[in-house]
Amino acid sequence: MPSRRFRWPAAALFCTLLCTIALIADAAPQPVPDTLTQRLLACATCHARVDARGNPVNDSFYPRIGGKPAGYLYHQLRNFQNGRRHYPVMTYLTEHLPDAYLREIAAHFAAQAPTVLPPTPVNLSPAQRDRGRQLVHEGDQTRGIPACIACHGARLTGVQPAIPGLLGLPRDYINAQFGAWRNGVRRAHAPDCMGQVAARLSPDDVAAVSGWLAAQSMPADPRPADAVPRPLPILCGSAP
Repeated sequence: MPSRRFRWPAAALFCTLLCTIALIADAAPQPVPDTLTQRLLACATCHARVDARGNPVNDSFYPRIGGKPAGYLYHQLRNFQNGRRHYPVMTYLTEHLPDAYLREIAAHFAAQAPTVLPPTPVNLSPAQRDRGRQLVHEGDQTRGIPACIACHGARLTGVQPAIPGLLGLPRDYINAQFGAWRNGVRRAHAPDCMGQVAARLSPDDVAAVSGWLAAQSMPADPRPADAVPRPLPILCGSAP
C-alpha cells in the first residue's frame, strides 16, 4: 500500500489536469454568427473612427462611409469592381461579389448614422480661403465650374440617392480624388461630371477647395438632403 505522502502529488496532478481541460474548453473558439454586420466588420479597419477592436483608424486618407447615400456607395463598389476606380484592395474585395450583395452592403452602411467629425485645422492664406469659399458656394462661371453646393447640397452633406457629402472628408483624400479624376484613374458613368470639373480646376484651386472644405464644421445633423434643384448645372451620369 503506497504511503500517504505519494497520494497528495497525484491528487494535485489530477486537479491540475482538470483545471487545464477547463481552461482549454473556455478558450475554445466560439461560433461566429454569419450575419451581414459580422461580415462587414472588416470594413471598419479603414472606414470607421475605430476598428472592430476599438483602435483608432487612420483619419488622413480613408473616408467614413456610414450614412452616405446608398446609391452612391453602390456605384463606388461597382466602379471598383469594373475598373472605373483603381485601388487594389477594393478591387480585390469586390471583384467576385454579385450585384445583389453589393446593394446589400451599400444599404447596410447607408442605414448607419453619419459620423460627425471635427474640422481639421488648415493653414490657408486669406486669398486661398476666399477662393475655396467662392468655388464651393458660387463656382467660377468664366471657366464653366459649377458651385459645389449646386450638386452636393446647400449643407454639403450630400443628396439622396447618389450624391455624396463633402464635409468631414480628410483633405488628403479630397486632393487624391481630384488627382485621380484629372489623371483618369477615377471615372464615373458618362457623362463624367466630376471628371470635367476636375479638369477645369487648377492645382491651386484644388488646394483651396480641399483646404476650405476640411476646415468646415459639420452640421449637427449631417444626413444627406432629400433633393436639390433640378436640372443640375452640369450633366452627370451617376446622378441623372
